[in-house]
Amino acid sequence: MTPVIGRGFSFEDLKPGFRFRTHRRTLSEADVAAFINLTWLTEELFAVADDSARAIKGRAVPGALVYSFAEGLLLPSMQDTGLAFLNCTLDVKGPTVVGDTLHVEAEVIEHRLTSKGDRGLVRFANKVVNQRGETVLEYNPLRLLKRR
Repeated sequence: MTPVIGRGFSFEDLKPGFRFRTHRRTLSEADVAAFINLTWLTEELFAVADDSARAIKGRAVPGALVYSFAEGLLLPSMQDTGLAFLNCTLDVKGPTVVGDTLHVEAEVIEHRLTSKGDRGLVRFANKVVNQRGETVLEYNPLRLLKRR
């Protein structure tokens, strides 16, 4: 069988302690505006461009958008092999503002076959990191992945 370019990791490719990082992506004003309009997150923190009384300097980005971008950056790692996103905990560690450039650092922390043995469960510890090396969000998704 000819391998497919861009295919993600299969269950067998991953073991506890395996680490990788994604490409980077800069968040733009257009990204925030589109996300706010799509989700209707009308909280002033996100919907008002400038408020000098605000503790966060710059246009704040919703944590939900940061998480969404992280998942998009991670997509190549599970393209064609990911079957389900089962659960996670999520912790916003610091602010993200328009203009920040993010990448994800991932580590496998759990790896086991399902009871049927035809697929596997893999939990990752994901850190979303900005251009200053600051972790702005952490989450630990449990994913169901195909076997080869």
